[in-house]
Amino acid sequence: MYGVDSGIQSGATTVRDDDGEFTTSKHYTVTTTVTSEQPDVDAQYTLTRAQRVRAAMFPETLEEGTAILSTQTDPSQMTNVQRLAEPSQMLKTAIIHLINYQDDAELATRAVPELTKLLNDEDQVVVSKAAQIVNQLTRKEASRRALMQSPQMVAAVVRAMQNTSDMETARATASILHNLSHQREGMLSIFKSGGIPALVRMLSSPMESVLFYAITTLHNLLLHQEGAKMAVRLADGLQRMVPLLKKSNPKFLAITTDCLQLLSYGNQESKLIILANGGPEGLVHIMRNYNYEKLLWTTSRVLKVLSVCPSNKPAIVEAGGMQALGKHLTGPSQRLKQNCLWTLRNLSDAATKQEGMDNLLQVLVELLSSDDINMLTCATGILSNLTCTHTGSVTSGPFVCLRSCGLIMC
Repeated sequence: MYGVDSGIQSGATTVRDDDGEFTTSKHYTVTTTVTSEQPDVDAQYTLTRAQRVRAAMFPETLEEGTAILSTQTDPSQMTNVQRLAEPSQMLKTAIIHLINYQDDAELATRAVPELTKLLNDEDQVVVSKAAQIVNQLTRKEASRRALMQSPQMVAAVVRAMQNTSDMETARATASILHNLSHQREGMLSIFKSGGIPALVRMLSSPMESVLFYAITTLHNLLLHQEGAKMAVRLADGLQRMVPLLKKSNPKFLAITTDCLQLLSYGNQESKLIILANGGPEGLVHIMRNYNYEKLLWTTSRVLKVLSVCPSNKPAIVEAGGMQALGKHLTGPSQRLKQNCLWTLRNLSDAATKQEGMDNLLQVLVELLSSDDINMLTCATGILSNLTCTHTGSVTSGPFVCLRSCGLIMC
């Protein structure tokens, strides 16, 4: 940067003009001095102060390519403008969200009567289009709350779900109920509108997205809505859920098995329904073939509940439950390991003649040196149950395995 220092020196000369007259004329001599002085930085900062504040609070108002002179000298120390930027942006965003929230709520409130009418229309094309619009509205919190406050709207959605044979309508209505189930008020509206039987019916849908929406919505209801468990049982929900154990998506299976646990815990009739629909085989298959920890944990919880049922216990053992559960006694998940041990202890008195348990028995013997009192108790109880029923000559089973290893003496 260079500074320019201009000096003007004046003088007088006599010249003759075109008419022959002599006149006096002044002339000026301009001199320019170039120096390498430091520019007035403070002046530049003063000029850009407004720009810097605007850039911090309203960056979208600046023209593209605008360069803002920074006052930050130490990268580790924020300037006052930089400190102001974050709360200013948060305040602006909050105000925008508040305005949009109010607009969404007002729009949904005005649209509810007409959309309800369209959902009840006899023309299935009209119903499908209306369901898709409602589905879009339920994706925003404000409009979703406005919709769930209308019992007529929720009832219309449930009715459309029950009566449709169109896959897109089924998908849209299932998605609506799924979105509503994120709030307690929405779950109550679904429950009062008879949504549970409609959702149970959707568990037989060939469309994967409909299945996902239905099972997750039912899961939310089972967890948080009073009376939902009985409603699902009365709607034959267990009969529809157990066949879903044959699906291959681990996350879907985790939700399904958790539903089975919620429905079967403390209810003997539910345990027998699970047995009658092949539940033990499906659950053991999951324990044997998957490695998704959450799925294994939820499945082990169901097996633990079923393992105290005299009818389910031999079915689980016969399906290979002892060996499948034993696979997870050496994994990193403590909650899975503990569930498997408790389930094995419940099953062990029915597995005295099971073959192929050498690996399980070896792990159980190693657990006898554990410092964890719960694991030690379970391991001891399992080994005791596997051997205490034998009298006289025994030629097979866990008892013989332990004796051949020198772990018990005859």
